[in-house]
Amino acid sequence: MDVILKWIGGGTVAAAFVLAGVAIGSGASAENPLAGASISKAPVAAKPVYAHGAIAAKAIADAKRLYTVRRILPIEGPIKYGEWHWDDEGVPDGPLLVTVDLEARVISIFRGGYEIGAAAVMLGTDDHPTPTGVFPILWKQRHNVSEKYGNAPMPWSMFLTSDGVAIHGGSEVQNGYASHGCVGVPDEIAERLFAIAKKGDKVVITNGQRMSHGDSII
Repeated sequence: MDVILKWIGGGTVAAAFVLAGVAIGSGASAENPLAGASISKAPVAAKPVYAHGAIAAKAIADAKRLYTVRRILPIEGPIKYGEWHWDDEGVPDGPLLVTVDLEARVISIFRGGYEIGAAAVMLGTDDHPTPTGVFPILWKQRHNVSEKYGNAPMPWSMFLTSDGVAIHGGSEVQNGYASHGCVGVPDEIAERLFAIAKKGDKVVITNGQRMSHGDSII
C-alpha cells in the first residue's frame, strides 16, 4: 500500500533593477544637479504564485487520499490465532488508521496508507458484540485493569467508546476465546500500537469488508 503524500509549494524570485542616471554632455551642471548620480527604485515585492490547473487538482486529490491503501503486508494465507506481523521499516510518516474486520477476525494497522501491522484478534459474542463503525481513540491507559470483569488485566488499552470498548492486550487470542465487546490483540501488537497511537486516531470496525491496493479505507 504505497502512499506518499507530497505537498506541492511554489515561490517566486523578484529582482529589482537599478536605473542609473546618465550624464548628458561633459558632466553635471547646476541646472541638473542629479546628473551623473545613481537613481534607485524601491525593491519590487515578490508576488506569491498560487497552484492552479493540474497542480492544484493533484494537491486536492492527494489530500483526499490520506487513507488510501498503499501497501499490504505480504502475509501468506489467513492469519492464525496467536499470529502477528509488524514491519514499519522505511515507512514514511503519515496518519495512523486501524481497521478491524469481524468476519476475518483480523486487525490491520496503517500509517500513511502503508500496512505496518496485522494480527488475529479476539472479539465479542452475540450477547456482547463488538460494535461496527468509525471510532476515534478517546483515551489511552497503559496499565488498565477491568473492575467490571473481575479485575482482568487489560494492558495497553485504547478506548473507543465511553462504555469501555477498547483495543487492548493481556488476552489469550485463541480459538474459542471471546471478549465482552473489546478487541483483544497479542501483547506484541498492543504494545507497538499503543506507542504510536494518539487520541483522535481513527479505528474502523467492519464486518466482512475487503480492501486491496489503491482502495480508500474511509
